Formats: sequence, structure tokens, C-alpha cells
Amino acid sequence: MTQSDAGSQLQAGLRRELGLGTLAATGICSMLGASVYVVPFMIQRNVPGIGSWVLPAFLFAALPAVLAALAYAILASAMPRAGGSYLYASRGLSPYLGFVASFSQWFGLSIVIGVIAYIIVPFLRDIALALQWADTAALLDTGAVRVGLALAMLWSFVGTNLLGSRFYARTLIPLMLLMFSLGAIVVIAGFSHDATDFAAGLLAREGRVMPLGTESTFDLRTFLAAAAILFSSFIGFDSIAQAGGEARNPGRNLPLAIGIAMLSVGSFYFLFTLAVYHTVPWQFVAQESLQKDVTAPGLLAYVLPGTWAVAIIAGAAIALLNDLPAMLLAVSRLMFAWAKDGIFPRALGTVHPRRHTPQIAIIVSGLMATLGVLGSHFASDFFLGIDIMVTSMLVNFLLMCLTVITLPGRNPALARQITVLNHRPSQLFLAWLGIMLLAGFLIIHTAKDLTADLSAWYFHSTAIWLMVMAIGSAVYFLERRKLEAGGTDLNQLFKQLPAE
Repeated sequence: MTQSDAGSQLQAGLRRELGLGTLAATGICSMLGASVYVVPFMIQRNVPGIGSWVLPAFLFAALPAVLAALAYAILASAMPRAGGSYLYASRGLSPYLGFVASFSQWFGLSIVIGVIAYIIVPFLRDIALALQWADTAALLDTGAVRVGLALAMLWSFVGTNLLGSRFYARTLIPLMLLMFSLGAIVVIAGFSHDATDFAAGLLAREGRVMPLGTESTFDLRTFLAAAAILFSSFIGFDSIAQAGGEARNPGRNLPLAIGIAMLSVGSFYFLFTLAVYHTVPWQFVAQESLQKDVTAPGLLAYVLPGTWAVAIIAGAAIALLNDLPAMLLAVSRLMFAWAKDGIFPRALGTVHPRRHTPQIAIIVSGLMATLGVLGSHFASDFFLGIDIMVTSMLVNFLLMCLTVITLPGRNPALARQITVLNHRPSQLFLAWLGIMLLAGFLIIHTAKDLTADLSAWYFHSTAIWLMVMAIGSAVYFLERRKLEAGGTDLNQLFKQLPAE
């Protein structure tokens, strides 16, 4: 390679332009969205009988999520490169398990990107209804318009990612601040009213009497099934690790951004959900969820004036929109990392010479998310996509905790680079505790899916996940054989980090 060729490759690589604020915003925006505006209320339908135990289940779900976040922070401090989770497990556990962890993550998040784009449209419809634009609302409810708008939003944020990290930051951070501001209205409104106000609003608006019912009884199996789904609310902090190749001062900023994202989102999520259930009795939420999709804005609309109802619906739409650019960044960097190691087609590692973005990986991730849009439409149940994501991320987080345990024995040179919680007994305690809790969640979630009474096998998330993992594994072993045939020293390849 000539000096000019080498300079050209360096110029075309990723650049470290993402500061702490943008990294934290990437995690926050990946975590907030459907998880706060929809899932805590639709869970009444998805896990019948959870009743008043939603918030305790949420708190329990936070424990394995925090342990997984600590595992990510530990590994990120030692291996700050693009495609974090793939690099961590491939260098510290096994090349194939590194691929399994990251391909599982890539597939789950790519599908959910499409799911999120699809469920934004009903929020736009609700804004039209609140503004009494009946014709517009009816148009947004038609299948072709809903799918078309979802795809338009998805591909507009594919474009945002293609334009580079600076444009990405200028788009993401203002949207995040607006999202928190509008979300605060829900928190204030929820604590400013109570169930009496809601009952009066329901009677005045629809002439209905609030159903009372009995208090829900605690059932451990139901509680754990709900916690396994609410665990999805914390998925997204891992997006920070995938941007490791573009982070400034990565040894400090990556773990710190993960901590900021977990703390801010966890606190906001708890206050938000508590505020809504403070005003809206769970019995009403459970009853309505059997008839239609329920959301926080729709529930609080019974006690708020029209202007404020429009504001919180807009906040929900913006929160969902924020998921798209952050999650697209994460999944594209995973594909980029595979291509750089040669276990996926090399073209996916192509970087735009001027914008410094992995352009082909971003476009392919957009195509995969498009399948999530179409799947949500034809399955008529967005929870299928969420279930796939939960399975994928439980597997991923499990393998991250296992990597914390195996890294010193498998790759002591990289283990010595750890700067976060480098007290080995503490690492081992937290990693094993994480493995036990995450494995338990995975067993519960899988059993719930396999025993569900569904109309076709392809509505079971476990079957879809296994099928896609088999396809991905076939590609992995095919590309690995090509590397071996070309004389690549795989032991050496998977012992060191890729070049910057």
C-alpha cells in the first residue's frame, strides 16, 4: 500500500467527534419512547393480571438492567471502538459468541426501529383528533398512509445518519430537550389530578361510570412475566457502546454516558408511570387495553384541556421520533464492526470519505427496519417486535456479563485496560448476579412466548429469532472460512482491537 493510499484510508475512517452530551443523548433517546408512553399501559393486555403491580415490576426489571449497564461500562472502558458489544465478546469470550451477541442485538433493534416508526402514526392521528381534524385523522388510520408515513420518517433519519455525526448531534439534542419538556407535562398533570378527577372526566366526556373492580392479587409468575417485558424499557443504553469509534475521550465518556442515560431515564420513567397511574386507575387501563391500544396521552386526555392534551401527544410523538436516529446509529456500527473484522461482507465497512459515516451499513440497517414496519402492519400487533427485541437483548446482556468474567483469562492485555470498577471480586459478583437474573428473565420470557395461543407459528418471537440467528450464523461461518482460506491468522485477529 502506498503512502497516499494509507492516507486516503485514514481520511475515510470514522472520526471521534461525539462528546459526552451527544453520547448520553444517544442512550437516552434510544431508551425513551414506546417504553414510557405505551408499554407500561399496554402491558395490562399483554400480561393479564398484572394490575396494580406494574411499578414494582418495573423496579425489579431495573436490577438486571443496571447490572448489564455496569458490564457494558466496564468493557467500554477497555475497548472503545465502533460496534462495542461485538468487540467486547469477540475479544473477551469467543468470536462466534461475539457475533451471536451482536447479531441478536442488531436484529432485535432493527426490527424495533421499524415498530417505532409504525406506532408514531397513531400519535399523529390523535393530534388530528384533538384538533378536530376528523378527515385527516381518518386518513392517517388507513393502512397505506400509515405504512407510507412510517417509512418516510424512517428513511428521513437514515438520511440524518448518512450526513455525519455533527448533523446527527444537531438533530438529536434539541429533540431530546423538547421531549423532556413535553414529557414533564405528563408528570405534573398526573400528580395534579387523582382518580376522582378522572372519574368525573370520564363521565362528562363519554357518559361512562368508572369501573371499580377488586384489587389485583400478587402472582409471582405474572409479576416476573411483566418484569421481563418492562425490562425492554431500559434497552438502549447499549447504543452508546456501539458509537465507541466516534467518541471523544472514550475511556471516560463512554462509561459516564451509560451511567447518565440509565439514571436519567430510570428516574423519568418511574415518575412518568407513577403519575399516570396516580390519576388513571389500573382497572380502567386494563379494561380499555382489551379494546384498543392505550397510551399515556390518551388516558390523561380525560382530565386535561385540549391544548395540553395536544402537547403531551406531541411529546409522545417526539419521544418516538428520537428513537430512530439513535438506534440507527447503533445498529449500523455493529455491521461496520463485523465488516472490519471480515466476518461480514467487506462492503459494509465502507466509510464515506467526506462525511465519515458507514454509509452502506446505515442503508442496510434501514432496509432491515423497513421489514419491522411491514411486519408490524401485517401482524397487527407491535408487541411481536418488542418481544423479539427483549429476547435479543436478554441474550446480548447475558453474554456481556459472561465476557466480564472471561476477559482476564482470554485476553489479559485488554483486561488490564479496564478503568471502571477494576476491583476483580466486585466485577465477578456483579457479573454472576447479572447472569442469574438475566437468564431467569430469558427463561420466563421464552416460556411465555412458546405457550402463547397464537394463530400462526411466525407470530412467536422465539421462532423468528431462532430462524434469523440461523441465517446470520450461516453468513458468519461462510465469511470465516474465506478468512481462513485467505491465510488470516484468526487467533491474532480476535486478540486485538481493530485500528482506529
